[in-house]
Amino acid sequence: MTESEKIDEADYRYQQIKKVTVVGAVVNFFLAFMKIILGYVGQSQVLIADGVHSLADLASDLVVIVAAKHGSAKADDDHPYGHGRIETVVEVMLGGFLVAVATGIMVDAVSRLVGPPIETVPTWIALFAAFLSIAANEGLFHYTIYVSKKANSQLLKANAWHHRTDAISSVIAVVGIAGAMAGFPTLDSIAAIGVSLFIAKIGWDISWRSLRELIDTALDPEKVEQIRQTILTVDGVKAVHSLRTRSMGAYALVDVHILVSDSRISVSEGHQISESVMRLLLKEIDEVSDVTVHIDPEDDEVKGTCSHLPLRGEVLHLLDKAFAANKFYPQIKNVTLHYLDGKIHIDLLLPLSLISENTSAQQIKDSFNHQFDEVQNIAEINVLFT
Repeated sequence: MTESEKIDEADYRYQQIKKVTVVGAVVNFFLAFMKIILGYVGQSQVLIADGVHSLADLASDLVVIVAAKHGSAKADDDHPYGHGRIETVVEVMLGGFLVAVATGIMVDAVSRLVGPPIETVPTWIALFAAFLSIAANEGLFHYTIYVSKKANSQLLKANAWHHRTDAISSVIAVVGIAGAMAGFPTLDSIAAIGVSLFIAKIGWDISWRSLRELIDTALDPEKVEQIRQTILTVDGVKAVHSLRTRSMGAYALVDVHILVSDSRISVSEGHQISESVMRLLLKEIDEVSDVTVHIDPEDDEVKGTCSHLPLRGEVLHLLDKAFAANKFYPQIKNVTLHYLDGKIHIDLLLPLSLISENTSAQQIKDSFNHQFDEVQNIAEINVLFT
């Protein structure tokens, strides 16, 4: 998938998220006020608690729309990796909001249990409202999960689970209401506590997953291995190491070191291999939106370090001094440096016309090799002709 296609996909994701979330918001608006009003009329604390849960879902729906809009914005100078983390931050907030709502419900339910004996008994209208809530929220859950997979949106998936928690909390509400109507009035408050614990667990799971993303936790091992195997299919790649991944909203960023098959390839060929790796990952792995490739001519986790070696300018200065008396040295057309295993390997390119009846190629090579021992950090000098 090209960069432009990913931009189009981001807009598609936003439109899909907006559509399904607006539907959820309308349904939650209706359910919240129905359950709170009928919970009050039907004398059911657990139904009122369930209505508060639907209000939490309504608030989350509105926040999701805002987060999806800003999170799908294109990268800019201030945010070169895009705005995907906006979705992640909102997920943390939504999870925390659910935990706070659960705490409030639990405190109220416990206070009723330890307070004066409960005299009110829920009515059939409260039971009907709870059953209606189960059907509506389970439908919303399946619809939202379906769209979240199409849009590859963790934020939408988290919101889908809000609908599922509302459906399950309504199941608990049915048990509590039915039990209270059957002569066990405390079951209404006990069920409310059960609803609050369930809501708190879902809220914690959402926040924890999002917090792991904010601290750049790697992708799942299976996905990382898929990325590794995809890289190894590129011609010229011998091995992969230092593969690092992290999430950015619905997308993933990849940093990788690749060991090329030939340590003496040109800079341009190394660059071409790195570009091929990047293009292949963007095409084959839908989540990947940005790839940084570092080319290694050798395994720098095993071989000696080259960090102490001088750069070209200093090396050429050393060669000038070492070969000042060599009559062939001024004829050099190009000097190629290879930094391998803690040493510098040098290729000298000379014109083929220097070889004659009186001067062989081997004589020219020997004239350099007899003197290069004077140059520090040089492993070998190869003389080539063109």
